[in-house]
Amino acid sequence: MENVRDPREHYNEEPRHDLMDVVFGFGGMLGLMTVMFAAAVIVKFIIS
Repeated sequence: MENVRDPREHYNEEPRHDLMDVVFGFGGMLGLMTVMFAAAVIVKFIIS
């Protein structure tokens, strides 16, 4: 039986795009926070 835990046997079958993951994550969080901020401002104006 072959050693399945040997890291030399595992190749990167799916190329990773780390920079694009960071860009999409940052952009998504920025968009979410912007929407939440706008909603909070609108609610504050409605209350006051």
